[in-house]
Amino acid sequence: MSSDTTPTPTPTPPGQRAKPKPPMSRLMRLSLRAVDWATDATRRADGTLNRLALSVLDPRVPAFSSPCRGVASRDVVLHPPTRLRARLFYPSAAAGGKDERSPPPQPLPVIVFFHGGGFAFLSAASAAYDAACRRIARYASAAVLSVDYRRAPEHRCPAAYDDGIAALRYLDDPKNHGGGAGAVPPLDAARCYLAGDSAGGNIAHHVARRYACDAAAFENVRVAGLVAIQPFFGGEERTDSELRLDGAPIVTVSRTDWMWRAFLPNGCDRTHEAANFAAPSAAPGVDSPAFPPVLLAIGGYDPLQDWQRRYAEMLRGKGKDVRVFEYPNAIHAFYVFPAFDDGRDLMIRIAEFVAESAAGSGGSE
Repeated sequence: MSSDTTPTPTPTPPGQRAKPKPPMSRLMRLSLRAVDWATDATRRADGTLNRLALSVLDPRVPAFSSPCRGVASRDVVLHPPTRLRARLFYPSAAAGGKDERSPPPQPLPVIVFFHGGGFAFLSAASAAYDAACRRIARYASAAVLSVDYRRAPEHRCPAAYDDGIAALRYLDDPKNHGGGAGAVPPLDAARCYLAGDSAGGNIAHHVARRYACDAAAFENVRVAGLVAIQPFFGGEERTDSELRLDGAPIVTVSRTDWMWRAFLPNGCDRTHEAANFAAPSAAPGVDSPAFPPVLLAIGGYDPLQDWQRRYAEMLRGKGKDVRVFEYPNAIHAFYVFPAFDDGRDLMIRIAEFVAESAAGSGGSE
């Protein structure tokens, strides 16, 4: 792992395209092939998904009010009109004991998390993301509010972004800050972070933009940081990494093409601001002083890495604070697979980012 570096990509010789072979065990390789098969088997050429088959291949796991590996969880309703739900994770020790002589628990920073899956697949209750959010909560000593946003193609852009803002408005209401007689520890909405991987990283960015455009509309929520883990951006061109690494696990050109068609508004291509962060229409919010510092994670076997480096360059060009961590042997979504050791390093970096940002802001503005 290296911090804040940009290795020179190796060009593909004309007429040659060796299949990328990231270092991993045979068992891991077979597991990833199963993930790829499930993704391809459930998406249809007409842009729809076989949700029934997907529910069998991706069964939901329940929330656990009793601590599991030191973290408890519960499902909450964020916005009844749209039936928007989320799963709240919190370190069990932070809830404190029932002994009245015990000091009251300290408020926890809140990480609003958006899962990956190309805007169309997976959920907050998918086993991989339930486990990932549990790890983030444990390492960062923070509450994690994992948003079960509406998915494409049934709900196209900007539905997922709307749901992200709805999650912030939920946290803006002091009635939802936990503490008191309930099992949930108190939450500090003034130390709020947006986070996500892949499509979730894209959503986190656009929710940060929207927040920054109208930060004064929030009475309690203050977004202190953005954690973008291999965010899903794109454009009409094919970058070197997309061509060179096509065939790597999880991400291929054909899959991402399908995902953008399923997510973007009808009639729009990848010049749309949802995909293209450099579009003039994508600037509002990023230009605001309220747009938060960014931690960006990039994988060396991720075909989307060129877009992610350009994203960092765009933010820096606007004077934003960006901290980049490169993992040369990492595939897309590496951190949700325990077999990859780099996932632990990323958890540590996220924990440091949350602690440092909270200390810098003093918990409020």
